[in-house]
Amino acid sequence: MNKLFCLLLTTLLTAAMAPLCAQETITIRIADKTTREAIPGATITTADGKTYTTNDKGEIILNSSVTTCTIMGIGYASRTVDISKGPHLIMMEPQAANMQQVIVTANRQVQQRNAAPIAISTISASTINDTKATTIDQLVNKTPGVFMVNLGNEQHMMSIRQPMSTKGLYLYLEDGIPIRTSGVFNHNALLEINMTAVKNIEIIRGPSSSMYGAEAIGGAINFITRSAPVQPMARVAIQGNNTGYSRADLSTGASFGKLGISFNGYFAQNNNCILERSDFKKWTGTLRADYLFSDKTKLITSITALDYYSDMRGSLDSAAFRNKDYSTPQTFTWRKVNALRFKTQLDHTWRNGSSTSIALIYRDNSVAQNPSYRVKDDFRRSGSNWTGKKSLAHGEINDNSFNSYAAVITHQQKWLNGKLNSVSGLSLDLSPSTYNAYYIRIDQDTVNRKYLSFTERPDSLLSHYFTNISNGAAFTQLEYRLTENLRLIGGLRFDLFRLAFRNYLPPSAFSGSPNTTETYKRFTPKAGITWQPVKAIGFYANYSEGFVAPQITELFNGVKVPDLKPQTFYNYEAGGWISLFQGKIYADWSLYYLQGTNEIISIRFDDGSSGNANAGKTKHQGIEYGLSFRPTREWMLRFSGTNSSHRFVNYAEKGISYNGKTMNGAPAFTGNAELQYKPNWLPGFRTGIEWQHNGSYWMDPQNTVRDPGFNLLNLRAGYEWKAFEVWCNVINLTDNYYSINTSKSAYGYAYTVGNPQSFNIGIVYTITAKKK
Repeated sequence: MNKLFCLLLTTLLTAAMAPLCAQETITIRIADKTTREAIPGATITTADGKTYTTNDKGEIILNSSVTTCTIMGIGYASRTVDISKGPHLIMMEPQAANMQQVIVTANRQVQQRNAAPIAISTISASTINDTKATTIDQLVNKTPGVFMVNLGNEQHMMSIRQPMSTKGLYLYLEDGIPIRTSGVFNHNALLEINMTAVKNIEIIRGPSSSMYGAEAIGGAINFITRSAPVQPMARVAIQGNNTGYSRADLSTGASFGKLGISFNGYFAQNNNCILERSDFKKWTGTLRADYLFSDKTKLITSITALDYYSDMRGSLDSAAFRNKDYSTPQTFTWRKVNALRFKTQLDHTWRNGSSTSIALIYRDNSVAQNPSYRVKDDFRRSGSNWTGKKSLAHGEINDNSFNSYAAVITHQQKWLNGKLNSVSGLSLDLSPSTYNAYYIRIDQDTVNRKYLSFTERPDSLLSHYFTNISNGAAFTQLEYRLTENLRLIGGLRFDLFRLAFRNYLPPSAFSGSPNTTETYKRFTPKAGITWQPVKAIGFYANYSEGFVAPQITELFNGVKVPDLKPQTFYNYEAGGWISLFQGKIYADWSLYYLQGTNEIISIRFDDGSSGNANAGKTKHQGIEYGLSFRPTREWMLRFSGTNSSHRFVNYAEKGISYNGKTMNGAPAFTGNAELQYKPNWLPGFRTGIEWQHNGSYWMDPQNTVRDPGFNLLNLRAGYEWKAFEVWCNVINLTDNYYSINTSKSAYGYAYTVGNPQSFNIGIVYTITAKKK
């Protein structure tokens, strides 16, 4: 009986004491202050020295007895917080550029900047938020070595280690996947980007074909999209300016356990601007879902749609530009773009720390246009005489469409106790493409210099063909850590590129090329080294190659198919980075020498006809540098610049030799600087002034006339208060009248007028629901 009583008493006491002895826990969530996305891999150090790491949802479970802890994340400023009374959702501030920032574009995997032997710049989410850009050039032009030419209404050209041009020497990515298939490069491709869905941007300067394949010559730009916020959130923004531009944005999303869903999109338009025929409309939206099967397996699915229309104003001649004339002779030219991109990607981390990614991609893309650059006067000089009708001109309407069915498989593996890391993969892209063009007859008002109207001639086909594009590739990249501070990197990619061309027009037609199949094979290597002798200083060097397979329009635009080889570029570069005074000063630099061979140019054959051939060699060299100085948390000064030289080595087009000449459209210096102020005495307020400089350059390859270049000032200010944010950006503060791109040819001068002064005013309202 005594034993039974003791057992019963022990049981009752244990039950009574259990709640007192049980350790209560709290869940801490770590998120980015700008994007409100979870930060996986952040470390939390408690007062007793214990360290914890957040999971893929940015969560960590701590003992309720913990009162203070220090939170650190790569790319974020550390914080010490008291969590005894909350909040249990902690927002982290992104840091300025530094050696520890995370990048993903260099080898398709997350890595620190100091492990990549390349010239790469990152535009952070906070920079995107502060800039409130209406066009992508307002962001990417902040980085060294990059000048994106704004042609109006989000249309553009690009210059990265190359002169300003429309050539297919750049690769544009969205979450590591090209937004267009190879062979149908469009220099306006970035108008297909949904800027509201972009979290941050990474820009590689120089060839990266060993990882991403064709067209990654001058550089590759990767737009990394937003995932779902940790809390249910909706953000609405509206803005407009005095030149006719208006825009409305919507961002919303939420996380429900293992599932995160977000939508980001905007509608923009321009009406009745001072620039004649500059109206446009754009609608784009991205729906994304992230599902965590477990801590090891994640599925990401997204779909982006785009509907775009723009007038095409063309360029001005020298007389109109001299008179500061914002008019245009065009009255009916236009461009329409419809695009759909779908991607689903499964990521899995294995027990040994290796990881595998499988992505399936679908694209549906159409670019139709009545292009201003195809309008040609019938009345023109022929030798010493003028022939043709002054009231007549010629043009065309065309449509280039393709569908893509693609897959990319990537596997990352560590070997030799983590000293050797490999990233290998396979990719396959099947993209049937069609191209149609028909002639239009244009009536011209010779007195007022206007193209009045046109007559459609759908029966007068200029081009009508189908091309089945296939591109298969295998790639690998190895990184070997010789010591803690010294790494060797090598990469190799093999591409098999095939174009099966079927022409529906007879050989006598304007583009009567015969049916054919063209095949291109290419091994593309890369080798590099990084060395970080001390924590605050790093150096790198690399050798890389890049190639561009002939574009469809370069092969099949005549009555015969030219025998073309891929254009090949050889790149040698070295650079480094330094961080001083606990990150208050950060600088990076790169020197490069890039040689282009087999460049495709138009030549005149012995029979007097013209066509494309591999006959060009060019040389590109320069130094790119960036500096940021943050003396206090209130002030930030940033400067980026490029000094470069671009020359023809062996280049003769249509019988004219340009050997030794400087390439046209190639400024010797471009620069961008910004001073920003965020006062402590007025939390939420920011202001900054930015300077953009484009140096003088030759208008023509003969080097006879120079464009003086231009200087622009932009002023920005904004204020966040609770759920509201207002801002005002003054672009082209001094209302400078300038040409953003100028050329000279046998037809005369062509000036592309830059945007006049604009006052852009906007307001944002954010609704956030607190999760229990």
